[in-house]
Amino acid sequence: MYAAWSVKHKPKSLSEIVGNKGSITRLVEWIKSWDQGVPRRRFAFLYGPPGVGKTVTVETLASDFNMELVERNASDYRTEEAVQKFAGLASQSGTLFGKRRLILFDELDGIAGREDSGGVAAITTIVKASRCPIVLIANDAYDQRFVALRSYCGYPKKEPDSTLIEFKRLPARDVTKCLLRICAREGIVSDEAALNFIALRNSGDVRSAINDLQALAQGKATLTYDDVSWLAYRDRKEGIFDLLRLIFYAQSADAAKRAIDMADVEPDMLFQWIYENLPNYLSDPHDLASAMDALAKADIYRGRIQRSQNWTLSRYVIDFMTAGVAMARTRTQPSGWVQSKFPERIKLLSKTRAERQMKSAIGVKIKKRCHTSTKAATRDILPYIRIIFENNAENAAGLAKWLDLDETMIEYMAGNKKQAKAIAKLLT
Repeated sequence: MYAAWSVKHKPKSLSEIVGNKGSITRLVEWIKSWDQGVPRRRFAFLYGPPGVGKTVTVETLASDFNMELVERNASDYRTEEAVQKFAGLASQSGTLFGKRRLILFDELDGIAGREDSGGVAAITTIVKASRCPIVLIANDAYDQRFVALRSYCGYPKKEPDSTLIEFKRLPARDVTKCLLRICAREGIVSDEAALNFIALRNSGDVRSAINDLQALAQGKATLTYDDVSWLAYRDRKEGIFDLLRLIFYAQSADAAKRAIDMADVEPDMLFQWIYENLPNYLSDPHDLASAMDALAKADIYRGRIQRSQNWTLSRYVIDFMTAGVAMARTRTQPSGWVQSKFPERIKLLSKTRAERQMKSAIGVKIKKRCHTSTKAATRDILPYIRIIFENNAENAAGLAKWLDLDETMIEYMAGNKKQAKAIAKLLT
């Protein structure tokens, strides 16, 4: 049975984790400070690039200190209500068997993507009053949306007890040691030069290095430098082309699903790439129809996720758009080089980004006055206000003042500079 080596060989204790020893020590000292009562810093904020050991450090720390770990991905809890339901009570109550509790909120970047959710504000409120340690994890702690959280960690003053803790990319030698240990466990005789090559190509990302090692070495007794020398740098933009070929030409459902681990691509972005390039790879109309049917099912689940915010359904999106598409190829034979095209939908969205950002900004203004969501304000209210701006300067001026719109917003709503100037004149 297929098992990802990054999971199978995950460290079981802090002593097994490679790299970032200073950061781990700071986290351990903070956890120990809870022995003296609730400390001034009630939560720790770990940040750094993917694959450097942030999450596994917290998991093994909980194991080493015999703590009850309550772990969730923030991408599954994007709304204020969901955050309160998960972390609010847990941060105040004790455990059933008297263990100390440790709450982990992983992938915090994912909770900050929607203005209406209120997730970050809810977390900020909870961590300020928590009676048990809470750890937050994000790739970029210096995002503007995390200003309040950073300040409670002791930044920007950089106080001695600051709990804003950086995890850096690992040196290649540390990654190589990790890969050597995995090869020994898998019974693979490996050339250290080959493992060092993999480590260098992944630029300190341990998880990506392990994924590459599994793709190159699984099922082999030996791994030499020649086996890995073809491996390209993990350029995520160029890697999408190889990822598409791995999916379209996969010989099994498992192989197609594993391919997604070879490049860091968001599922929504991958969906657009597959949809755009599917006709180029499947020449038989029956195969193409079956693949499009699988992709349509994936799109249904994408819609359900958007409506319900139930992110556990993502597994079905991935299954249908990888294994479902790959298994549709029964008559089409692999051809020579097929040039992949950049999704036209993504190009169109890029061109209209400025207008969508303007609509969203005005929607926020309407939301505050009408006590609704930004989405509802943009969809249901903004079009009618725009009609007023285009046809009645006097009423538009009153609305502009009430909503606190700036000059660019007024010009957008008015539709032309002449009408915008008429409205602005009434505001002076």
